[in-house]
Amino acid sequence: MSRAATMTMALFFQLITSLLLITTTASSPPLGGVTFDVIHRRSNSSSSRHFNTNELDGGSPYANTVFATSEYLMKLQIGTPPVEIEALIDTGSDLVWTQCLPCVHCFDQLGPIFDPSKSSTYKEKRCREQPCPYAIHYVDRSYSEGTYATETVTLLSTSGQPFVMNETTIGCAHNSSDVTTPSASGIVGLDWGSSSLISQMGENFLGLFSYCFSGEGTSKINFGGNAIVAGDGTVATNMFRKTDKPEFYYLNLDAISVGENRVETLGTSFHSLEGNIVIDSGTTYTYLPDTYCNLVKDAVDNAVVNVERAPFSGERLCYKTDNIEVFPVMTMHFSGGADLKMATYNMFVNNGGEYCLAIICNDPTQQAIFGNRAQNNWLVGYDTSSQLVSFKSTNCSSLWS
Repeated sequence: MSRAATMTMALFFQLITSLLLITTTASSPPLGGVTFDVIHRRSNSSSSRHFNTNELDGGSPYANTVFATSEYLMKLQIGTPPVEIEALIDTGSDLVWTQCLPCVHCFDQLGPIFDPSKSSTYKEKRCREQPCPYAIHYVDRSYSEGTYATETVTLLSTSGQPFVMNETTIGCAHNSSDVTTPSASGIVGLDWGSSSLISQMGENFLGLFSYCFSGEGTSKINFGGNAIVAGDGTVATNMFRKTDKPEFYYLNLDAISVGENRVETLGTSFHSLEGNIVIDSGTTYTYLPDTYCNLVKDAVDNAVVNVERAPFSGERLCYKTDNIEVFPVMTMHFSGGADLKMATYNMFVNNGGEYCLAIICNDPTQQAIFGNRAQNNWLVGYDTSSQLVSFKSTNCSSLWS
């Protein structure tokens, strides 16, 4: 989540049912005044790399994850003594923030709201002798407002000892509307920004992290050496950075196959050789510019036979059926030969007596997004040093059972 007072992003299409996030770049907190950002919701402070107490013990940090309707949360602890929270995993933002007492206005969350007065390691950041504020405003008019602070963040570790991150920059939210599922207390930003959790872990972890999302059961998000995705069936594609949006992880989508019909981006305005779609764990659906998206929709519609289109579905492609097996196999082709053969669950969603394509068409000026539903049951590894994203087809719900 960007905290830059001078930088904003263009607003784009808001699908209320998605409840998702995609945000702007990170920077240092301002020396005074309220930081205001317009952030795209789809359902920075500078970070010094502080020594982690077990950074050199040979262990790799990790966290347990849970699925909540359409979002994926990770469990972590903040404060001293540590308090466990669940927060949305968001590769499209940079700040780690949670709701804090006292609340001017807080959304309902299932667990207790963090009370910084009971933590011996909480330290509010100061700007000209005043608390450093932040304010995040979303397209759907939800928001989070609070103050920057440093606090101890604790994860699990393969060493068996807690992985402790001292003086981690966080946002302490005192005024928030519903920005995520009630199971969560906030957001864990994981993008390229300097205040993201992965950026604050330290250079020994080389910007490596991986996750494996499942719509059932629990899974894990790994950091460091244990996050490397390799072995039979692993494919990799290049990661790109844009000078105007350097915080996002861009991939290059070359084509989407619907059955045997390969729909190329070549020949459309969506075609690129240097990244045309953001991979975002905090957004549910996949969003494509309508100049290309409509070609994909037409290919799907031509492949679905003897099934009636659902009325009143607007721009969505929906069918009156409760049988997901009637839909074609779809493959997403990323640069470098990374071909992801999708399960029908990845590409179609049950909408109460009908199934809809889990791809949303955007205006061409808006950001294309590779959302978390399409990533379901893929072990996804980020290597920011080598600028690669790796994928391995995996039954994520049984991976750590």
